[in-house]
Amino acid sequence: MTKTTEKKFTISVILPIKSGKANGFTDYFTKCIESIKTQESKINELIIVHTNEDYITDFLKSFDFGDINVQSYPWTGEPNFADQVNYGVEQSKSEWISLLEFDDEYSKIWFKNVEKYNSVYPDCDAFLPIVVDVDEKSMFVGFTNEASFALNVSSEMGVLTNETLHQFQNFQIAGMAFKKEKYIEYGKIKPSFKLTFGYEFFLRMTYNMSKIMTIPRIGYKHMNLREGSIFWNYKNGENVLSENEVKFWIESAKKEYFFNKDRQIKYVPESI
Repeated sequence: MTKTTEKKFTISVILPIKSGKANGFTDYFTKCIESIKTQESKINELIIVHTNEDYITDFLKSFDFGDINVQSYPWTGEPNFADQVNYGVEQSKSEWISLLEFDDEYSKIWFKNVEKYNSVYPDCDAFLPIVVDVDEKSMFVGFTNEASFALNVSSEMGVLTNETLHQFQNFQIAGMAFKKEKYIEYGKIKPSFKLTFGYEFFLRMTYNMSKIMTIPRIGYKHMNLREGSIFWNYKNGENVLSENEVKFWIESAKKEYFFNKDRQIKYVPESI
């Protein structure tokens, strides 16, 4: 009788860095990497796609990553979260991918839980963590992704559906784990969506019948509105979003997700 061997679970973490000169970068990055080092279930590789600045290149060369298998790739194009993530995914040698931002942290049980849930729910193409949102002082702001467990939100408790997304937009891709094959097949994250790229990507995955499940454990700590970030600039800087622009990007995502390839989409203010 032939003995079957169980397929090994493999996962890579993609970490895009748009600038190494952000306020508090060194401290944030150190805690971020520490959250990988302390995982109960080890990752296969950490892929860093960083801007080609001398400062960040030298910093990464001198940084102590411990026993993490690190692959570092300079990004010579215009800094862009989506493009850098997509490039990192293409370099990955793992079946699964997770996204990490340099000012965020995983809980130490996150990848252990992803591996366990994948063994029980092999039909799932992505797993979301319960995200704890904090401010720059690490003060609690709120939870994200937990809504899929609320009554009358999803037809299947804990599962993110296309219908749910048309009613609720507060879900995020930070920390999520997903199958590389499906991510590429469905067109990756689209750079043209600077603010609603995660929402549009979820719509596209669920439209293509991908099953996205939220693991009911806190798996990720997310820095909410860090000074200097894209979302900070849009809320507190010169580019404050108007109600019309917010509506435009959400409605554009609902129209765009049928298409796998990225298309140029730009908001044009209505003339009075």
